[in-house]
Amino acid sequence: MAEYLQVATATENRDDAVKLAQLVVAARLAAGAQIVGPVTSVFWHQGEFGTGEEWQLLLKTRADRYAALEAHLLDHHPWKNPEVSAVPLTGAEGYLRWIDKTTQRDAG
Repeated sequence: MAEYLQVATATENRDDAVKLAQLVVAARLAAGAQIVGPVTSVFWHQGEFGTGEEWQLLLKTRADRYAALEAHLLDHHPWKNPEVSAVPLTGAEGYLRWIDKTTQRDAG
């Protein structure tokens, strides 16, 4: 797994997205979150084809924090089976140092 990840999830509304973002960043499971929306999603859900409006969260974290971040998102997400996905993240050295520093449990 990559050393840094961008983790994505989505919510039904902006308020839920902001709440989730605040929880994970305050817990230092992610260095930061971007909330994008509304976005239109096209999907299959429970055997039915659908289209809906969602708010996407993009979270930046270290790979060694992913398991805890995933568990936190699943525990606090308003949906029973939300998307929680991760892709490798590369970036400028200073940006990656910021992720390291910000996601340390004892950072302050």
